Amino acid sequence: MPRTVASEKKSKVPKGAKPKAKLPPKANGNAKAKGAKARADVAHADPTLFDPLTPGEIADALRTLTEDRRLGSMAKVGRYRVICTEPLVTKPPHPMAGHRLARVVAYDYSSDRAVDACVDLDAGVVTHLELTRSQPMLSRDEEALAASIAMVDDRVRAKLSMGDIPQMTMHYWGRSSKDMAYSRRSAAVVFGRDSGQATLVVVVDLIDNTVTQIVPAELW
Repeated sequence: MPRTVASEKKSKVPKGAKPKAKLPPKANGNAKAKGAKARADVAHADPTLFDPLTPGEIADALRTLTEDRRLGSMAKVGRYRVICTEPLVTKPPHPMAGHRLARVVAYDYSSDRAVDACVDLDAGVVTHLELTRSQPMLSRDEEALAASIAMVDDRVRAKLSMGDIPQMTMHYWGRSSKDMAYSRRSAAVVFGRDSGQATLVVVVDLIDNTVTQIVPAELW
């Protein structure tokens, strides 16, 4: 029987010989170039862009934000709270790369919505604005306000024992649609003793500045 071409090729491979290992694919030249350019851009970035915002920059960012026509109602009513202001840095090829940017997060009580914006401090314009129904973390001012509202409420005072003080204040978002805090910005103030034992949890509605729930800590 005549040998086929396949059998000839097979017979040329010595017994016990291992097949040649496949070489890994060569790296893409474009990917290398992009990686090198990105590292160069970071290496030559202005380090001052990462510096904390100065009081003047914070004031400029808030003024620019409240002057934006899309937030006209929030600025007019004035019932909003700034949650945080922080520097924001973008990398090339983003068009805002190299600009001094500020991220501003605020909560608009009049419309019950969160505001997340980016302000270009160099140009004095809002470059990004997102309005959602999300609940950002409480600001320090909101924490202090919630504790003060709870402490002066007569119903709360009647349930506090000697030595009970506010231990912490947390953002509270109700899990049930029947809970008022499900759709309204609220805080939970935990009262307790110097020993650290919690005794009472008071829920404060930060929109109307009222106490909505008073619950013993062991039932919370």
